[in-house]
Amino acid sequence: MSADLHVHTTFSDGTQTPAEVISLAKQVGLTTVAITDHDVVNGIEPAKIKGQELGVEIIPGIELTSETKEAEVHILGYFIGINSPELLRVIKKIQNGRKDRIIAMCTRLQELGIDLKADKVFQLAANDAPGRPHVARALVDGGFVAGFKEAFDKYIEFHGPAYVPHYKLSPEEAIALVLKSGGLPVFGHPAVSNCDEIIPDLRAAGLVGIEAHYFTHSASQTEHYLKLAKDNGLLVTGGSDYHGFSSGREVRLGSVDVPDACVEDLKNEYIRRNKS
Repeated sequence: MSADLHVHTTFSDGTQTPAEVISLAKQVGLTTVAITDHDVVNGIEPAKIKGQELGVEIIPGIELTSETKEAEVHILGYFIGINSPELLRVIKKIQNGRKDRIIAMCTRLQELGIDLKADKVFQLAANDAPGRPHVARALVDGGFVAGFKEAFDKYIEFHGPAYVPHYKLSPEEAIALVLKSGGLPVFGHPAVSNCDEIIPDLRAAGLVGIEAHYFTHSASQTEHYLKLAKDNGLLVTGGSDYHGFSSGREVRLGSVDVPDACVEDLKNEYIRRNKS
């Protein structure tokens, strides 16, 4: 079994459609893909259709962005119920907040002398989940920065001069939302958030796993999170955080080695929780 449990499409900030992503997954030898778009579930059904055609299993997922005072905390939800009324109600609010956020970020950029209009970002996004990668692409396209890294480092990174907070969702609220939808909540790319001290509290709130295998995690960081998962009785997941070609991220689909046991343990936990 070969899997990638962290993948984005054009329905959030990826650059390839669900069908294109699954076609590529087949080409590179993946048998299981989790579609985990930011704050939106619209890409899951198209991915499933292509997956059935090509023999690639699709795990329905989502990536929810939450915040503490110190950091962004991304909660991945696996095996979510994509028709869950509560999930759909909340992510609609988040999507509206994302659009307001883009307007506010562009206003801040204009105050910094960067003439970037929100309409340009919305045009690039062309979906319900515009985000910072779309702002970065617009900055690059406009010649304001040389690349994605400069866009983030100079303007829109957490605590950057043009950064605007997300819709207010705490990690505990994100976990509860995934659980209410019937899914399994996992702490995404924990080394990026750099707030390991909250893991016991997240576990108490219902966290099921940690994404220990991640494309920017060093070998020592991976080992660290494998140990933290074991010490806290959590499952282990992994993925590339693939965003497509020309997305500003130099990462290939399926480039992270996700052990078969991670996928099986995740599936078994979902089955265990949903036995009638």
